[in-house]
Amino acid sequence: MDFDLSEQQQQIRKLARDFCDAEVAPHARELDRTEAFPDELLPKLFETGFLGASIPEEYGGMGVDYLSYGLIVEELGRTDASIRSLVSVSCGLAATCLLNWGTEEQKREWLPRLATEGLGAFGLTEPNAGSDPASMTTGASRDGSDWLLNGTKMWITNGSRGLFTIVFARTDAARGASGEGAGGGRSSGITAFLVPQDSRGYDGNPIHGKLGLRAGDTAEVVLRDVRVPDANRLGEVGDGLKVAFNALDSGRFSLAAGATGISQACLDASVRYADDRLQFGRKISSFQLVQALISEIYLDLEASRALYWKVAWKHMKGERHTVESSVAKTFCSEAAVRNADRAVQVHGGYGYSDEYPVGRYLRDARVTTLYEGTSQIQRLLLGRHLTGENAFV
Repeated sequence: MDFDLSEQQQQIRKLARDFCDAEVAPHARELDRTEAFPDELLPKLFETGFLGASIPEEYGGMGVDYLSYGLIVEELGRTDASIRSLVSVSCGLAATCLLNWGTEEQKREWLPRLATEGLGAFGLTEPNAGSDPASMTTGASRDGSDWLLNGTKMWITNGSRGLFTIVFARTDAARGASGEGAGGGRSSGITAFLVPQDSRGYDGNPIHGKLGLRAGDTAEVVLRDVRVPDANRLGEVGDGLKVAFNALDSGRFSLAAGATGISQACLDASVRYADDRLQFGRKISSFQLVQALISEIYLDLEASRALYWKVAWKHMKGERHTVESSVAKTFCSEAAVRNADRAVQVHGGYGYSDEYPVGRYLRDARVTTLYEGTSQIQRLLLGRHLTGENAFV
């Protein structure tokens, strides 16, 4: 396969890199320290088009190809994973749901606003339904031509500061709650709804005290008789898990790209520190074991980039990439954790403080193995693909 970047892709990567270095990186440490949402940065992200990167031009977005979108997300991950998270959830999950499952009227109403005005959120996880979304209890009941939604969602990125949340709710309570976990396959009576966050009865409660992604908006979403017109339904009644799992293919790609950005940041920081730090009268970059740590970071980085680029390559050829997205998400996220840990080791005691960014990289990397399907769930998905046996039943 040809991994050469086109001239346009190189330009987009440079645009993203220059923007991140100038506008994102200088504020990352303070935003992390204060757990402050990047209010001043959000308009600039809209202005550059990054928050509409994956949205076609006909709906007001940049309309870039899939790899270009990944390059943007990688650069955001390199500088501040919190900013990366709000972009990749809005573009990789919310926009994907609309593009693949929305009616033409829904697309024309909401996609231009998503590209220029507000963030999208993806409301799948619940306090007691994480790896097994088919066990969710949030319900939607008919009320004339509308639906009334009641329930609680948890760990929802952009859930309290967004334009809308795509909420997955049970529309057939009589059907069993057990399903096939993150593997999908049966609907379990779940349906997807586009719910404006200014709807009466929608409460997004920000979650503070997180280990990482501290500048991002992560929320508990409480729904109390939220009235949603049937016109805001995405897909057919009962197709909610199909909508969710289809979007997660894209979300896992975004996450892999962002995790690769963390690995790149770890390499940059480690090389720079090792060149500056003197011990025993010489640069520590001359020590064999320090070089070994840095080399291991580089090896994982190169493999990570190749894996997420492979997903982009298949997507741009119009081929399904569920397995490849799962592989990339698993490897890139775990590599980011390994690489951040190695970077802390290179920095020694200084790596354990926030004087240098590598401690933040480790904290931010850790969650990437948990959301959008834990590493354990990914292995079960891959195991089913390889053996034909379903461990979810």
